[in-house]
Amino acid sequence: MFLTPLRSDSTSCPEIVLPASQAHHPTARACIGRDTIRRWCLGAPILPARRPVTESRLTPEFFQREDEEDDSVFYSFPRLVVHIDEGAIAAVSRLFRDLIPENSDVLDLMSSWRSHWPEGHPKKKLVGLGLNRVEMEENPDLDEVVVHNVNNEPELPFEDESFDAVVITVSAQYLTKPIQTFNHVARVLRPGGKFIVSFSNRMFGTKAVLVWRNSTDRGRVDLVGTYMEATEAFEDIQAAFLNPDKSPPGDPMYAVYSRKAAEG
Repeated sequence: MFLTPLRSDSTSCPEIVLPASQAHHPTARACIGRDTIRRWCLGAPILPARRPVTESRLTPEFFQREDEEDDSVFYSFPRLVVHIDEGAIAAVSRLFRDLIPENSDVLDLMSSWRSHWPEGHPKKKLVGLGLNRVEMEENPDLDEVVVHNVNNEPELPFEDESFDAVVITVSAQYLTKPIQTFNHVARVLRPGGKFIVSFSNRMFGTKAVLVWRNSTDRGRVDLVGTYMEATEAFEDIQAAFLNPDKSPPGDPMYAVYSRKAAEG
């Protein structure tokens, strides 16, 4: 199996720095909700919460951005560039090949001009949903393009149970309503469908939300797992550090992935 457990020299919980107004909180120098939500265990899946996570735990202040102008303005100019290096791209492609069955209906959420779909891996349909039509129309992997702003409208414009897999690649840091968005991901996934969120340490800093900017890489792993867990719709939430052990220095790639719980 290609996936490698997240490695570290420390067994401490991943650090997430809280907004200034919550700096007095007892978990301010630890991961979000160490006592009630989850901690990362080395080499193991992300553990389930002791009780359901509520959206109130992550207050609106966590999702403030330096640039609060509507995203459609920032992304109106096409950026036909990749945001991670070749090694990271290859790691994402291998992950998709490992986790997404052949001939699947797939949604590339917050898509751009590249989806990093594995060459030769059969798919039934790959739909891109993003903010810039020009970028997505330049994407050779997409079969369909949908322009939609999930921060303004977290409800995804698809019928229930439309997809076998949903992926978010190097874009989770821009979600201002992540739990609402993840709830709709669950709605459009078929039972047992895969949800894969992968990310590096790169970002447009002015558009990334506060809690993401102030977190370590391992804290971001925990944060994405918290989003999934809060929906109460996903099971078997796991995480992986995607770079092979002996890979040359480059962009670190992480993934948090799960499946929609089967009905009944």
